[in-house]
Amino acid sequence: MKSKSLENLTRGMFKENPVFVMMLGMCPTLGVTTSMSNGLGMGLATMFVLIMSNMFISLVKNVIPAQVRIPCYIVMIASFVTIINLLMEAYLPDLHAKLGIYIPLIVVNCIILGRAEAFASKNNIFQSFLDAVGMGIGFTLALSLLGAVREILGAGSIMGWSFIGEGGYPILLFIMPPGAFLALAALIMGYNKISGASK
Repeated sequence: MKSKSLENLTRGMFKENPVFVMMLGMCPTLGVTTSMSNGLGMGLATMFVLIMSNMFISLVKNVIPAQVRIPCYIVMIASFVTIINLLMEAYLPDLHAKLGIYIPLIVVNCIILGRAEAFASKNNIFQSFLDAVGMGIGFTLALSLLGAVREILGAGSIMGWSFIGEGGYPILLFIMPPGAFLALAALIMGYNKISGASK
């Protein structure tokens, strides 16, 4: 039981990382990661929705008719997205403004619905919680790392702290859309190299 719980917790961080392995959630991954703080904020918001929806769906899975399970899941997910959207608007208005439309779009993030259908609807609440935490951490780490790389290369700063100073020449390409693809490709190659070497 312990090894199963540990596997459910760590699966999303390494073996089935949503971004580097499964290539899920590419819209926010490429769209909001112009800085590490944006990536971290988006990752944590998504993790909150993932944890709450996984636990709630696992709790009520036996009372939802199979024919309408997907619409029911989407309604539940949308409810938690609304909660995090309102909380961020109230307490983190600057981050909320930067993330913009990507917060409501968490509803259609395939990581959320995918884990609800593939895991939460078939497992108990504790294992669903562990799965959501692992996937959420994996997603958050991936977005934060991508945001850090793009911010360092594109703006010469990290978390708003500039280390190039005046007269520096950051590579502006990396804070533009094409830079997201290049940075993500390099990180995926690096991840595959490291994970392949560790086998």
